[in-house]
Amino acid sequence: MTAVESPSARHARVAGRFGEVVAGVTDWTATTPVEGWTAADVVAHLVEWLPGLLAADDVVLAVERTGDPAQDWTRHATAVQALLDSPRAAESFTHQHLGTLPLAEAVDRFYSTDVLLHTWDLARASGQDAGLDEAECTQLLAGMQPMDEFLRQSGQYGPKVPVPDDAPAVDRLMGFLGRDPAARPG
Repeated sequence: MTAVESPSARHARVAGRFGEVVAGVTDWTATTPVEGWTAADVVAHLVEWLPGLLAADDVVLAVERTGDPAQDWTRHATAVQALLDSPRAAESFTHQHLGTLPLAEAVDRFYSTDVLLHTWDLARASGQDAGLDEAECTQLLAGMQPMDEFLRQSGQYGPKVPVPDDAPAVDRLMGFLGRDPAARPG
């Protein structure tokens, strides 16, 4: 991660790493650190929610699903990358809960970050190393901590899991999000 990484470049990097983890999954029914989710559910979540968000401002991201998580991920990631590499990425995007910001920034802030976080879930479920960058995790944690109460109230994150202050940033971030870094689902 670099300080000046564009949304397009960040998505390519984060989605690329997630794709590497997808390629290493041998059991799509393996449980994940997200309660009630399987490895296949992680991919389904990522390919399903972004089109709905974008549709709020008439941005169409229609990708036909195949039922194969690996193929679905590849098709979806390719479509998102094409959108971020298009002129539309610089245009304004308006959402009732997010306000108005450049489309690329909205995708980067909400979607690419979600892909990064779920890389850990899928890697953990499949016995792989998530390969997350410590500096990026430190930065994400610092940005999320001031929104602690809001994040908990959203219902999207569980109760914080206690993690030592000197633990790696990845572990502290996952603990903050409600995942137990010591758990080994799958």
